[in-house]
Amino acid sequence: MAKLTSRAQDRRLLGNVALITGATRGIGLAIARALAAQGCNLVVTGRDEAALGRSGRELTEYKVELLVRRCDVRDPQSVDALFRAVRRRFKTLHILINNAGIAHANFNVDKLPLPIWQDVIETNLTGMFLVTQAALAMMKRGGTIVNNLSIAANRVFLGSAAYNASKHGALGFTNTLREELRPRGIRVIGLLPGATDTAIWNTSWPEAPRRKMMSPATVAEAVLAAILLRENATVETLEILPAAGSL
Repeated sequence: MAKLTSRAQDRRLLGNVALITGATRGIGLAIARALAAQGCNLVVTGRDEAALGRSGRELTEYKVELLVRRCDVRDPQSVDALFRAVRRRFKTLHILINNAGIAHANFNVDKLPLPIWQDVIETNLTGMFLVTQAALAMMKRGGTIVNNLSIAANRVFLGSAAYNASKHGALGFTNTLREELRPRGIRVIGLLPGATDTAIWNTSWPEAPRRKMMSPATVAEAVLAAILLRENATVETLEILPAAGSL
């Protein structure tokens, strides 16, 4: 416990600015808390106005500069509006956490409705592209991008074709982005968490055994450790799984 307390007081990210999409709950909110505890100023976004308001009120307790803004990552105009607000408030962006993502109810491919396919791909993949492209104009050497991909980025789960495809695509995007940004000194981390106790299971598997899952705070702690590495080192792919093994 003493070690954790010392780490929290270190506040090595004091004055940095981090933008977290999908920050109203689960892993996104847990990462926001972890970064704020290090003194990092925050831009938090989400689609749900009520949930965004609750998250914003909680995060004010950390006494960091906070910009709370609704954004639909699927919509280029919404993303543009977000970054206009970010540029008005902050001069630069040090950390980007692409966390916004959705799942879908189980459908085999022959029964998967096109609107569900489109919504998942646009949120999990196109949204990541749009936010990243906008963020890069504000990021300098020493910055870090973390893309929350899920272990579905390199595995498949039956009945989840749209989700699997979006995450496989996001892994390809992440790996390409990493190589492109090496000369600029911006690190790109692919986060591949296994089963984590978040609301996403309400859509894909309501009866999932939550007791076997990791907590969002556990994932956030691993992400924070990766971000805090010295600039000449990086974690390229961070896969974190429940110790209980498969569900």
